[in-house]
Amino acid sequence: MNIRILAALLWLPAVAGPGWAQKTYSGSEAAALRCANTLALTAIALSDTGRMGEAEKDVMLGITVLILERHVTGTWAQKKAALAVVRDRRDTLETLRDFERYAETCLAQFPIN
Repeated sequence: MNIRILAALLWLPAVAGPGWAQKTYSGSEAAALRCANTLALTAIALSDTGRMGEAEKDVMLGITVLILERHVTGTWAQKKAALAVVRDRRDTLETLRDFERYAETCLAQFPIN
């Protein structure tokens, strides 16, 4: 799937459909969601301000998807709903600060290889 389409699907609001059940995340999965959110929003913010190219943004969004696939359980709708909660708790500046502090730790804690 094209990374742009996948990124758009990640950040669109999650819509509850048949068989959808809310899921609460904690521990390692909650940390993975925070890392995925931090990486994705930082990539988008840097790209939007011309501080990161499209290729680099696509790589970071790809890493986000892999973290979600490999380290967070549930359906994509559940993961998207949880990401929306995480996203809404932090503003852009706080997210960029989190990236500076935790990006290396996130990548070490949630490997994608």
